[in-house]
Amino acid sequence: MKDMTAERDCSCGCTASGSLGLNEAMALSARLAAPVPEVEEITLSQATGRVLARTVCSAFPVPRFDNSAMDGFALSSSALEGAGPWELPLAGRVAAGASGAPVAFGNAVRIFTGAPLPNGTDTVVMQEHVVLVGDRVRINQRPAKGAHVRRRGEEMAHGAEILPVGCRMTPRAIAAAASGGVGRVTVRRRVRVALLNSGDEVRPAGATLSDAQIPDVNGPMLAALLSRPDTDLVMHRHVPDTLDAHLEALAQASAAADLVVTTGGVSVGAEDHMRAAAALLDARIDIPSVTIKPGKPVVVGQIGAARWLGLPGNPMSAYVTFVLLGLPLRDALCGAPNAQRLHRVHVLNPVRHQPGRSEVRPAVLDATGCSVTIGGPVHSGRMTPMVLADGCVLIPADAEALSPGDMVDFLPFNQGI
Repeated sequence: MKDMTAERDCSCGCTASGSLGLNEAMALSARLAAPVPEVEEITLSQATGRVLARTVCSAFPVPRFDNSAMDGFALSSSALEGAGPWELPLAGRVAAGASGAPVAFGNAVRIFTGAPLPNGTDTVVMQEHVVLVGDRVRINQRPAKGAHVRRRGEEMAHGAEILPVGCRMTPRAIAAAASGGVGRVTVRRRVRVALLNSGDEVRPAGATLSDAQIPDVNGPMLAALLSRPDTDLVMHRHVPDTLDAHLEALAQASAAADLVVTTGGVSVGAEDHMRAAAALLDARIDIPSVTIKPGKPVVVGQIGAARWLGLPGNPMSAYVTFVLLGLPLRDALCGAPNAQRLHRVHVLNPVRHQPGRSEVRPAVLDATGCSVTIGGPVHSGRMTPMVLADGCVLIPADAEALSPGDMVDFLPFNQGI
């Protein structure tokens, strides 16, 4: 197994061989993978959550024609001569979806929001500012020329870029593409992920357990984190605690997937076979260890053509390391920018910290969204402290304490994590 890191100083000041500080590991994880090369063309109705592989450009100017921005009366502003008020003959109506006939100079037509502006008119007077007098309209206040008119191409020109490569197709992005006359987009194919859980003591959640068994937490949790439109979970398997079983599972997973996610077995115990099996498959190690609490041990590397994320077996540690290192890795494979952005927030409560490793703790935002109350240290096997949190803070490895008013990095738990 090839370790691509050299001995370096970690963020806590130690010189553990190959151990990376948290910030360094997060940045490196986001750079390790290239987007999957295959693409496909799909309809907008299929595009939610997918990542663009080609730029989306407008098929026509937007708006396609001059049109009314509101219900009112269309006229030529130059027909309002002298001082008002003015009365003009009412010569018809134009509804949205209909094309009106040219309007003779000095006349007005009723027009509705979105209707094409008829030839011979250049201004719309909103209906609240008009008095109907029989078949004539009275205007008491002179409108500005071009008032309440949306001009052809004022939002985007024909051929203008609407969405860049790498854009994730949110409802907002889909709306923008549709408004530009685009019905189909080219996206990266889904990233294929294999998920392998280990531990003979682990049984399916909800199953009857013996005294020595525990429910599978990592499997359902990681499957949920991987449940996204841009991701295809092609394999989800529980691996018995033997070297041969790990070797077989890793070989099959790395052949089938772009990303192999494993839990447990990456430590140095006699029953920890994942790292040994990876070595037999000539795995390359890019991140052999990270100075983080909770979250040790964790490894990021490559087996064959597949990226490998080896997570700890304890659920809280597996969750933290997947969110901090796995999501950037998956986003890179999808061809999208890293969606996990850290925010600087103020600390509301005093916090003590043992220097040596960066520490992740749950945090709750205040009403302003700019300050957090930080929870106590978390146990690597307990998930409940995270359930009601708005996100987590990353306490620097060298910090002995945080005081109210100090700034700290905060990672919000966006929808889906």
